[in-house]
Order: sequence, then C-alpha cells, then structure tokens
Amino acid sequence: MQLFKRLSLSLVLTAALLGCKNSSKINESPIPKIAIAGLAIESSTFSPATSDASAFLARQGDAVFDYYPFLAEGSPQRNAAQWIPSLRGHALPGGIVTREAYDSLVGVTLQLLEKNMPYDGLFFDIHGAMSVEGIEDPEGDFIEKIRALIGTQTLISTSMDLHGNVSKRLAQHTDLITCYRMAPHEDALESKQRAVDNLLDRLLSGKGKPKYKAWIPVPILLPGEKTSTRIEPGKSLYAKVQPMTEKQGVIDAAIWIGYAWADEPRNHAVVMVTGDDQAAVSESAEELAAHFWEVRNEFEFVAPTATLEESLALALQSTKKPFVISDMGDNPTAGGAGDVTWTLQALLNRSEFQTKNGPTLIYASIPGPEMIEAALEAGVGGTVKAYVGAQVDDRYAPPILLEGNVESIHQGDIHAEVEAVIRVGSIRVIVTQKRKPYHYEKDFTQLGLNPRTAAILVVKIGYLVPELYNLRGDWIMALTPGGVDQDLARLDYKRVQRPLFPLDKEMSSVDLQTRWIPSSEQTDLIP
Repeated sequence: MQLFKRLSLSLVLTAALLGCKNSSKINESPIPKIAIAGLAIESSTFSPATSDASAFLARQGDAVFDYYPFLAEGSPQRNAAQWIPSLRGHALPGGIVTREAYDSLVGVTLQLLEKNMPYDGLFFDIHGAMSVEGIEDPEGDFIEKIRALIGTQTLISTSMDLHGNVSKRLAQHTDLITCYRMAPHEDALESKQRAVDNLLDRLLSGKGKPKYKAWIPVPILLPGEKTSTRIEPGKSLYAKVQPMTEKQGVIDAAIWIGYAWADEPRNHAVVMVTGDDQAAVSESAEELAAHFWEVRNEFEFVAPTATLEESLALALQSTKKPFVISDMGDNPTAGGAGDVTWTLQALLNRSEFQTKNGPTLIYASIPGPEMIEAALEAGVGGTVKAYVGAQVDDRYAPPILLEGNVESIHQGDIHAEVEAVIRVGSIRVIVTQKRKPYHYEKDFTQLGLNPRTAAILVVKIGYLVPELYNLRGDWIMALTPGGVDQDLARLDYKRVQRPLFPLDKEMSSVDLQTRWIPSSEQTDLIP
C-alpha cells in the first residue's frame, strides 16, 4: 500500500509537471501556491538561560530553500507548486525564548506571509518544544496567529521533531501532521519531505483536508536518552508506525515522545493519525497508543549510566579509544545552558590529568569569551589565564580560572564563532566564544584534535549522534547536574498534567481512546 501511495504521488507530480489536463486526479486549476514558515527550538524551563532572536539563525525568502534539498531548483516537488518562503528559523536547544524574540520573529513571519496571500497550502516546519516567556503552548499560539491571517481554507501540513509536543490547539489548526520516526533523527529530512509530499498529494489530487484527525494523549514523559529507536522498546514501537500509514484511508501516523525538560500542560506523549476512513484512523491511533502504554516500563537508558566518578574509573581502565563520556546534565542539544563547569572542575582536580604525560582527554566544550579574547591576544603557543563557564548557569559550580597553553584557534564557526584548544596537563579543553555542541569528527579535526586517538572524549551530550556513535571505542552516560537533568524526579514540575508516568508510577489504567480533533474551519475552536 505504501508503494502504491508513492507511485500515486509520483503520477500526480508527473501529471502536474506535464500539464496533464485530462487526468481525473488533477485539478484544472494552476499549480498550487504554497507558503513555508516555521520556528524550531527545544527550550528548557529548568535552565536559567534564555534564547533571543539571534539564536534562531532565521532565514527569509529564497534562503529558506537551503534547509530542504528536496525543494532544490528543478526537483519534482519544487516544480509542482509555486513556493513562497516567508521566515524559517532553527535554534540550538536552549533556555526559554524571550517574549521580545518570539513577538519579533512571529511578527516578521506574518508580515511576509501577508505580502503574498492567498495560499492554497502552507508547510509549517517546527520542532514543537519551544517555551516562551508569558505564553503557554507557543506553537499553538503561532499557528493560530497564522490561521487568523491566511484563513481556514488553506491546507497546512506540519512537520515536527518526535520530541515535540502536540496540543489540541496545534492539532486543530493544522490539517496534516507528521514527525520523525528515528532518534537520533537520521530521518529528519525524510520526514520533512513526507510532510511536503502529503501536502502536494492532497492539493494536486483535489482531496483537500483529511476527514478525520485522531489525537490521543498518552500520560508518559520520558527523556530522549531512554526512548532511542536504536534499542527496544523504542525500536519496535516506532516500527509500528509505517504499517499504519499503509492502510487504506490513512494518510499518516505519528508518535511524539514529548519534551521532558519543560513544565507545561502540553508536555506529554501523543499519538496522532490522519485520514479519510474513520475506523482505520481510530483503530490505528488506539493501537499505537496502547502499545506505547504497554511497554512504558521497558524504557531504559540507551547506554550504561553512572556517576562521573564511576564513569572516569571505567574510562581510565579501558583500552578502547576513545572512551566517550556523555556529560548529560548540561547537554546543549537538549536545552542545557552549555556552560555548567561542574564536570570540567572535577576533571581538572583529578591527579591523573595534571601532567602532560597523563591520559589524553578532550573536553568539548565550555563557553569562555574572556578566555577567547586572551587566546587571540596570546596566539597559538602562548600561555593564557582567564575565566571560563558559569556565566549563565552557576548553580552547581562557579566559573573556572583556567590556565594553560593555546594549542589551536579556529574562527568563523556558525555557532561557536571562535573556538580555541587550551591544554591543561593532559586535558585539551575546547573553549568557545558562544556555546556549541560537538557532533562531528570535523568539529575536532578543524581544531587540530584527533578524537579517535584520545584516551577519553568528554562531550556535553546525551545519546550520541551517529558520527560520534560510530567513532566511539566505548561509551557511558554520566549522570551529571544541569538544566536537563536525566533524573526527572529531581525536577520541580508544577504544571504538567498529573498523573504522569514515570513521575506517578502506580497508574493502573488510562483512557487511550481516540479524541476527534475538529477541522480548522469549524467554529468551535479548541481553546
């Protein structure tokens, strides 16, 4: 059935490109006019950090196409519609978004959309875990503002991260919706293309909005480090999604894990299925939700976990290089401030690393604008002494007065801006002008570092992204403190909907029946 759907879409696109007016599947009207908009960020409300407008690296107009290879000039999707990009911004995960930044970015988006109205469709590309000062459910607020401008007849297709949150308001104002099916998110572009293909299919075939949208809240809130699709039960759970989409009368199906480090009522798991066959849509949604609930106690961390001290003991004994330690509590890829110094201070205090002949350890990374200034002045080979870290999150340890030798400097990074390697004993500390996650081997090699030959690689991250995973010799995740603490019970939740697993482990029964979400043009809009 999925092959049939792909072939059908291919025929629809081909017919549209050839101007096939005789095809019964193609409207007589010109190609559709489709806008693009979206803001993407994970925002931890348990971090003291805030995110401003510059964090989103927002692009406007034709620059938006750079995000989407499947919309490159000459591609079938690009040629099948008149595309009108407005603003699309994607930020590193971080703290809560300032109200000023949100109002500014949304305001610009609405102004750009208004210039080219009306639209047949809109591709709404978001993450789903944005928190904003003074606004509950920002993505719901954003799409509601868009609807108020462009009207309810425009078909909106929404693409999301599986760690996003789907409120009833977001579900109602969107028509088609999907999310990633892999964590790590190796299928991110595939999922975005699916959202676009679904939109084109419904517009070009004349089918329009789906008749049914099933939404089921699942009272589970787990971190991504326990729900990776690399291992069970996440692997089998997400493997059930694709077969649901192959049913006659089903357009798409999706499971959202939700985002664990924000304290809002919408933060919980959700299942959604859309389509034209009421029974098939409902049965698919309820089957996915039931299976998710059944396996809730089987979710474990994707790798072994331990205290930092225990992790270091294992790393020092290991002969496998590099032994990777995930410094999880301050993981900037999940919303941590990225400048907690607790782990780095513990490493600097260890006698094993205090001479240059000790085990080679790379630490990635710590922001330190003062140190960057000193390194640029001293140059490679110079000796520097300056403070690093804890300018944003000093709850667990103060700034560190770091003294060492400058081994390399790299300028022009899109996130770090400037980064330098400071050697202290046998530790290479990567210091950045601005916080930066280290995902790729080139992040290290451009600094003259070889992560493959290091005895120990300490990275502010949770589960390893594919490239780090593939170069690891061994791996452990350290339970360190920070704004994305993996021990959810230690977080001061006040607003999430309770009971909620695993905060309330004794839940015996839950309502996992379909809730039907009204179409966006209905007057009884969900609050």
